[in-house]
Amino acid sequence: MQGPSDRGPADLAQLQATMHAIEIACSSIQMHVNPAAAEATILSLCQSPQPYQACQFILENSQVANARFQAAAAIRNAAIREWALLTPDDKRSLISFCLCFAMQHARVGLDFAAAEKEAFLYEVKQAVVGIHGVDVQFMGINFLESLVSEFSPSTLTAMGLPREFHEQCLKSLELEYLKTFYCWAQDAAASVTSRIIESHSAVPELKVCTAALRLMLQILNWDFRYSKNMAKGAKPSMDVFNNGISHDIASPKRSDCILVQPGPSWRDVLVLGGHIGWLLGLYGALRQKFSCDGYWLDCPVAVSARKLIVQFCSLTGTIFPSADMQEHHLIQLLSGIIPWINPPDAVSQAIECGKSESEMLDGCRALLSMATVTTPTVFDRLLRSISPFGTITLLSTLMCEVIKVLMANNTEEETWSWIARDIILDTWTALLIPNSIHENARFPSEGINAAANLFTLIVEAELRAASASAFNDDEDSQYLQASISAMDERLSSYALIARAAIDVAIPLLTRLFTERFARLHQGKGIADPTETLEELYSLLLIAGHVLADEGQGETPLVPMAIQTHFVDIIETDEHPVVVLSSTIIRFAEQSLDQEMRTSVFSPRLMEAVIWFFARWSSTYLMVPEERREENCDSGYDHESWLRSQHSRKTLLGFFGQYNQGKPVLDVIVRIAMMTLISYPGEKDLQALTCYQLLHALVRQKNVCIHLVALDSWRELANAFANGRTLFSLHSAHQRSLAQTLVLSASGMRDPEASNQYVRDLMSHMTAYLVEMSNKNDIKKFSQQPDIILSVSCLLERLRGAARALEPRTQMAIYEMGFSVMNSLLVLLEVYKHEFVYLLLKFVVDWVDVEIIYLEAKETAIVVDFCKRLLQLYSSHNIGKISISLSSSLLSEAKTEMYKDLRALLQLISNLCSKDMVDFSSDSIETQGTSISQVVYFGLHIVTPLISLDLLKYPKLCHDYFSLLSHMLEVYPEMVAQLNNEAFAQILGTLDFGLRHQDTEIVSMCLKVLKALASYHYKETSTGKIGLGSHASGFKDSDGRFQEGILSRFLRSLLQLLLFEDYSTDLVGIAGDALLPLILCEQSVYQRLGQELADSQANPTLKSRLVNALQSLTSSNQLSSTLDRLNYQKFRKNLHSFLIEVRGFLRTM
Repeated sequence: MQGPSDRGPADLAQLQATMHAIEIACSSIQMHVNPAAAEATILSLCQSPQPYQACQFILENSQVANARFQAAAAIRNAAIREWALLTPDDKRSLISFCLCFAMQHARVGLDFAAAEKEAFLYEVKQAVVGIHGVDVQFMGINFLESLVSEFSPSTLTAMGLPREFHEQCLKSLELEYLKTFYCWAQDAAASVTSRIIESHSAVPELKVCTAALRLMLQILNWDFRYSKNMAKGAKPSMDVFNNGISHDIASPKRSDCILVQPGPSWRDVLVLGGHIGWLLGLYGALRQKFSCDGYWLDCPVAVSARKLIVQFCSLTGTIFPSADMQEHHLIQLLSGIIPWINPPDAVSQAIECGKSESEMLDGCRALLSMATVTTPTVFDRLLRSISPFGTITLLSTLMCEVIKVLMANNTEEETWSWIARDIILDTWTALLIPNSIHENARFPSEGINAAANLFTLIVEAELRAASASAFNDDEDSQYLQASISAMDERLSSYALIARAAIDVAIPLLTRLFTERFARLHQGKGIADPTETLEELYSLLLIAGHVLADEGQGETPLVPMAIQTHFVDIIETDEHPVVVLSSTIIRFAEQSLDQEMRTSVFSPRLMEAVIWFFARWSSTYLMVPEERREENCDSGYDHESWLRSQHSRKTLLGFFGQYNQGKPVLDVIVRIAMMTLISYPGEKDLQALTCYQLLHALVRQKNVCIHLVALDSWRELANAFANGRTLFSLHSAHQRSLAQTLVLSASGMRDPEASNQYVRDLMSHMTAYLVEMSNKNDIKKFSQQPDIILSVSCLLERLRGAARALEPRTQMAIYEMGFSVMNSLLVLLEVYKHEFVYLLLKFVVDWVDVEIIYLEAKETAIVVDFCKRLLQLYSSHNIGKISISLSSSLLSEAKTEMYKDLRALLQLISNLCSKDMVDFSSDSIETQGTSISQVVYFGLHIVTPLISLDLLKYPKLCHDYFSLLSHMLEVYPEMVAQLNNEAFAQILGTLDFGLRHQDTEIVSMCLKVLKALASYHYKETSTGKIGLGSHASGFKDSDGRFQEGILSRFLRSLLQLLLFEDYSTDLVGIAGDALLPLILCEQSVYQRLGQELADSQANPTLKSRLVNALQSLTSSNQLSSTLDRLNYQKFRKNLHSFLIEVRGFLRTM
């Protein structure tokens, strides 16, 4: 092991003598023994030239607190005295040491005696409250800010110490000091307020106030983990390294809102002490004083004060004993914030005339924070107590004003109105999405009217923007370039506002869409339809968001607002949602007409049509009876609930299987097929069709049943299976379409019918590959462009079909792969430079889904095929790169090899899964098949091809170490059978992985070491050879002795833990690897420990190190077994060991 360079013996003796003299002098002063001589000794240190080395030694090694204090004072005095004489390197070194020491000991200071901590904090307080003047006061506040930042989970320095240590530090600061620091900052700001307000120019106190406000804001941003839980008597169980920002609303939000939840112990400081009034008064007084100075709004004190006010709007939790107190708190804040944002028209006009927008935006953020911690009713009531209208009305008026500014400016630059719009939309989102704070809260009637007016204006603005973009020739236009997914965030917020006023929103959208639809037919052949088409595109997106939710992997239900409204509708076809949906379906059906498609339905418009159907069909199309009967918890009385249930069943019944469901499904399938055939090269449109629309249809079993019976679906399947038209699709779309068609087999009446459906779908493709591979002149015609296109498309389709495997179609998918096994090997030889990766990925996916279902005989066939595939790949050196080419990681050849090797690693991993999950009826051993032998065989082939350069590819690196970790945990006995070359290759990659930046890679390498060492220890304990020569060492081809793997990695792991940087998350798993390594190589461990102790010249440190090494293997009644309890004991020992010695070992 190698630590930092040691000092020479002469220098070390001199430093120890100096430290000893200072310690005696400090003790003499305390005991009043010869104080004059003692003071002279201390003075000589302070006055000596460049005493930095001696002082540093005292600070790091002395056990006398006063000696350390005198050393720190000597550094300060010398630095002030000699600063101009120091070299730049010396200055940097001194600053680095002082900062590191201060920050580390701020946390490590938890171990100080109480008296020492009190003395230190008293000095800090004296500075912060201004006893030593404004400059020192400013520095004291900045020190506390740095201290809090150092403790904060998101900004702390790792220090190489365990997570538990950081938890202890965080808990101590939060419960014992954080509130005290806040009070000091509060007092510091209050002490200079009068001076700032009374002064007519900038004064030094201004920077003190700004720093104090910034410190208070930082403390409120603290992730309170303990104080809020202690109030409830709950046991804290937190992730120390979580960033502490929690959102109570799972929604598309663009603005951060950090909840402040410090608990009841903070009530006297934050709520009851008049602190809010002082803060609002300070900002109000300064705002009035500097009202004529436009720059003032953006000066540091104004910005800091506003941020603190906004943060107080997020104060919530048990700090308030009642809802009334929190409401009073928010009313007080709102009364001070109102001038920032009201009246909205005057505020926006001032900003457009040049006033800074920062105050207005902070006012919007304050409303967002209030909306996050209240119910809509309480939020609306806040302003009503001090004005004739509610807060929601103000929010709506504010949003309307911002939208008017956006429409007037019509610019694509991100202006203040863009930011304000996003913040206000997030505020609406916070009010309208039920969450843990206000679940199913009723929306005030005045708020509904405000939402209706706002949504009307929003739609008008969106249509105006769409119309304006129609003739925009700018290719970089953000409106035209924005994809549907990019607009989804904003449109989701619009939908929430629409649903708050659903009685107005749905008829509005129907009227606007009908008008545009009619305008197309009226102006056909006469007027340019471009503007109308862009407006229809916008309306389709808005309507899709209002009518249906995305689902995010689950089947979306009808939005609650739609379920609980329109309950008086008697005739089904008059339901507003049915009317709007039917209007859009009729419009989309026009695209099936070639003339209309050519003149009206551009690829861009079709994207919106396909997207709408994908979203809408998951919610409304052929909904099964059980979903129609699901409980609708609307929060209304029983009679209203029954009426809403009837309305819901009526709505869903219209598009059900016994009404319009089948005709609508047929229209959707025909439109989907048309987009795949009639829009060649339109990748985005075809991606929406394949990945969203068709997948949405086959995901629903109730739809699949009718889907496979449609003539339109059979036409699509026939075109896919027997035609060449769909070969024009992108390769990924080929794969997706194959997967969709195979998945639709779940709609067949029984498993045999499903299997036959898949056979009919894929048989022509497999037959083509078999016939082609059996031709004698295959190498001659295989390079023809049309043949290459056919092979690549078919391989993609096979891969897609394999991915669609379900238990009922398992046999057909197996037969599909089995029929082309030999053909694939032929193709691998023929297309060794074209389709290697694509071919391998099909095999990987097919083995992945099939292996757990296969019986012993079938498994033997697949395993034999995989071995032949690996042999063929190796024998042809396919993808292997010569050393002369390996200098460039960006070369195409190396990239191809990376992809190939990653696929082979995944194949071997998939084979391993048979030993973990097996649904077959008999054991694979009956056929003489051994998965471990196959893995061993594959590792022999793949390992020599993996270089350290290739491991720099993150995905390959992860897959390689994942396989290695799994293999050695499950089959450790196979390692002993590896030849020396393969074993040396694994050792080299483990060395690489242990120093990797990705902690997951390091963790997997540590698991490998644990598996190897524990296997060897258990085997040798029973008299077996374990890892054999790999553990004891061997001579390489040059005759040099190579150290055994266990002793080698014992040394390497200790070096890592003691001297190198790593994530503290790894300490536990590193302990699990270190324990069996020590048990296997106890003599090596003793020797390494002795070498480490001998390198310490300081007797005190040497003694500490020897004791720590002894405790590591003996404390907590540690035994020599490798059971779970013993691992836990050793982890505790290792944590204590690192806390005890790592600090001084790294700084010596």
